[in-house]
Amino acid sequence: MSVQTAVKRKTAPDILKRKGGDPIVMLTSYHAHTAALVDRYCDVILVGDSLGNVMHGFETTVPVTLDMMILQGRAVMRGSKEALVVVDMPFGSYEASKEQAFHSAARVLKETHCGAVKMEGGVRMAETIEFLTTRGIPVMGHIGLTPQSINTLGSFKSQGKDEAIKIAAGENGSGPFQQDAIAVAQAGAFSMVVEAVAEPLARRITEIVQVPTIGIGASNACDGQVLVLEDMLGLSPWVPKFVKRYGNLGPGIEAAIQDYAKEVRSRAFPGPEHVYGIKPKG
Repeated sequence: MSVQTAVKRKTAPDILKRKGGDPIVMLTSYHAHTAALVDRYCDVILVGDSLGNVMHGFETTVPVTLDMMILQGRAVMRGSKEALVVVDMPFGSYEASKEQAFHSAARVLKETHCGAVKMEGGVRMAETIEFLTTRGIPVMGHIGLTPQSINTLGSFKSQGKDEAIKIAAGENGSGPFQQDAIAVAQAGAFSMVVEAVAEPLARRITEIVQVPTIGIGASNACDGQVLVLEDMLGLSPWVPKFVKRYGNLGPGIEAAIQDYAKEVRSRAFPGPEHVYGIKPKG
């Protein structure tokens, strides 16, 4: 009889139960070592397709491939123990049909052992989300600003201002972004990212859906928050308005590299303590 050690990871149902409870903490990670650090403090680790920007220097997330997501998903799973790991479905891996989405998502789960996938889109993706969730694949939705659609959006700008103005004025109508949120929740998503959505609208969405909302540039009223790790650490050359920097590693890392280069060129490094000498015999 084989003996297996149970890993007490958070699951999609665990996160679903957090609706209206303690805020959900979520950060991105793409490496085993950063995953181990994030795992100590976060409920969810997102292997985001933002790795295209922060790891590969792409201007958008569009060039990211399924193989890239799987490779980094494996690394994050090796580095983490307790957080739910969610892997982004990259552009072109799920939009063509619900069957394409299922095959791509099944490959992600099989090859990374992660606990869920994330996909962008509201009403237009509801049928696909339902197809996956009824076949055993937990899905985190993503509405508002959807970066994979940047070529049609034109720029990374906040969403739903007109809808938010009406809400602030006391109007109770359901606009397109609220409809997106309702459709994603009713399709079976266990949670949804709400990105760059005007605050009154993000607050309303959180009130009307029965699954947790995870804000990024949305509202403090969301059930949780997410940021890109490199953005919050000051490693990214440009960050959106909604990013708060915790630490400022960028200049510190550059200074360290400068010192290293200076010491190598002056032969100050390596010193005697950094090399392997020969002990005298006897």
